[in-house]
Amino acid sequence: MSVVTSQTFSGNGGQIPDDGNAIEFSILVQNLIPSTIDTANFGLETICINLNHTWDADLDIRLIAPDGTSILLTSGIGGSGQNYSVTCFNNHATASIMSGHAPFNGTFRPLGWLGKANNGQNANGTWKLRILDTYPWADTGILYDWNITFGSNPSGLFNLYSSDIPIIVINSNQLEIPDEPKIDAMMGIIHNGQGNLNFINDPFNDYSGHIAIEMRGSSSQYFPKKSYAFETRDEFGNNNNVNLLGLPKENDWLLIANFTDKSLMRNSFTYDKAREMGYWAPRSRYCELVINGEYLGVYSLMESVKLDDDRIDIAELLPDSITGDALTGGYILKIDKWTGANNDGWQSAFLPPIHSNGQTIFFMYHYPKPDIIVPQQKAYIQNFINQFETTLNGNQFNDPVNGYYQYIDIQSFVDYFIINELAKNVDGYRLSTFLHKDRDSRGGKLTIGPVWDFDLAYRNADYCGGDDYTGWAYKFGNVCPDDGYQIPFWWDRLLEDSVFISTLSCRWQNLRISGLDTTTIFNHIDSVALYLQQAQSRNFYQWPILGIYIWPNPSPLAQNYSEEINGLKKWFRNRLHWLDNNMPGFCPNVSLDETVHKNIRIFPNPAVDYLFFDGPYCKTSRIVIYNLQNIPVVQEMLTNQPIFVGHLSSGMYVYTIENDGRHFNGKLVIQ
Repeated sequence: MSVVTSQTFSGNGGQIPDDGNAIEFSILVQNLIPSTIDTANFGLETICINLNHTWDADLDIRLIAPDGTSILLTSGIGGSGQNYSVTCFNNHATASIMSGHAPFNGTFRPLGWLGKANNGQNANGTWKLRILDTYPWADTGILYDWNITFGSNPSGLFNLYSSDIPIIVINSNQLEIPDEPKIDAMMGIIHNGQGNLNFINDPFNDYSGHIAIEMRGSSSQYFPKKSYAFETRDEFGNNNNVNLLGLPKENDWLLIANFTDKSLMRNSFTYDKAREMGYWAPRSRYCELVINGEYLGVYSLMESVKLDDDRIDIAELLPDSITGDALTGGYILKIDKWTGANNDGWQSAFLPPIHSNGQTIFFMYHYPKPDIIVPQQKAYIQNFINQFETTLNGNQFNDPVNGYYQYIDIQSFVDYFIINELAKNVDGYRLSTFLHKDRDSRGGKLTIGPVWDFDLAYRNADYCGGDDYTGWAYKFGNVCPDDGYQIPFWWDRLLEDSVFISTLSCRWQNLRISGLDTTTIFNHIDSVALYLQQAQSRNFYQWPILGIYIWPNPSPLAQNYSEEINGLKKWFRNRLHWLDNNMPGFCPNVSLDETVHKNIRIFPNPAVDYLFFDGPYCKTSRIVIYNLQNIPVVQEMLTNQPIFVGHLSSGMYVYTIENDGRHFNGKLVIQ
């Protein structure tokens, strides 16, 4: 039997709807010779489309084979340009569709691999072109026509043979993984240990079992490389707590794509630094991901944000926890975009500093979830936050006894400020901002964190000053007053408090000689880059975006991975220098000589139970005593009353006296 080397089948088009629903256009393939398609001898070679549509980046276009195999042709590409005018996709093409520009014309390598369809199936049957306008109710378009070609130079697959980092393999039986709900799938992890190669055909030795998986993210869902959330389950569909790649047992996990972050490390760097500073932040492991036989690149397997002994370790809040100490915690809240499920909450009574367009602050319930939290718990946490905001907004907001200190863990707010300002996080404080509160019997103060979602930080946003190493992230509203998501008034107010900024100054100085030392940061970046050296090259072959603008990368664009890493380090150097010169506050450093004044002193020194102040004072005079970790342990207004220090442990302390706008500091010994 002779083989026809090239056989083309054509199909009609039609209107592309703009209602959030996908439309499918069909071609019936009949009498294909041979009927069985593969990657070696005969199979799918090319698909061509001819369509008109404004904002090409809104389009997600896929080819669906008769056996249900789905192949991504293009998604989120082309920006505000329009049209795919006789645009063909062939995996042997030199240029990727990602390197093209609208209006598209010519032959490009698709985002997916046509070879997925060349899997030995019978190609006679219905082939579908599936088009989804991901940004509904904005514009419409039309598909004029399309065709598919089979031949003797079939498309293959990018086969991952081996990796020096773990490999995760997921099989959803060719079903597309939806935004929600989760679908059943199988997952295996290959990890032969540090320093050993992992081969794609090795046995699954870290995990092999059931999962339920869905896409995750908000704006990141518009990128072609998707992030996923999944649960590990047993064969009966029940949650199954397991260790994955050495991470503590749990059943809720994430696979983060880091698509727009071409360094692949902005999130993991931030979380690592937060843990070094003493907080829980998501732990992660780099891996290479294969779903339904298709290589998808480098991902971060990551812990999700949830209540757990090994995650946010606060008290469990049950539906019947409605009185007494049990009602006071624990709660997890979030300030974020109002998208997706579980976005119930309440609006703050206090407007953000910038609110000319009617902007407000909205708190969302993260734990307990909106469908579980009961009215008494909603009332309690709303009232607690309102009391905190009311006090912080009041005239006596920094009163040592009745001020805001009674409501928040000040150190967590200081460190959260440092991390977001170090990163110049364009989303900082206003999006992906978590807060949690434990029971009163376990401390009970509002803690901010964990830090989350820093892929647009560290000079990776070309809007609202995100690419400028100068300036403050907390002043976002001054740069982008029209943005709908603004920053709570908290930060402007906190920075009016000398105790807060003194603590901030001390913490910054300590971190700059430890975890945030420039050399330490550079070593961290270099070590991750070296670890990913082989894997990143495969990632950027699958997703050839180096040197190509991906929203919202600032210019100039790095042309290769080495340039990307060097650019990140250069930005860190500039940002750290700016922060060193602009960080507010005064730190009473124990290495400094004492500042003395003939009319101002505290006594006795050493002290046992009480201190007395001798000197003139005014309504704003106060003393702050710090331990040697530079954490304030006593904050008192100065009057003619003694200052109680009997609760302090014996040892060396540092004090600062604020008197009539001047600062005097010294050393204090408690016996």
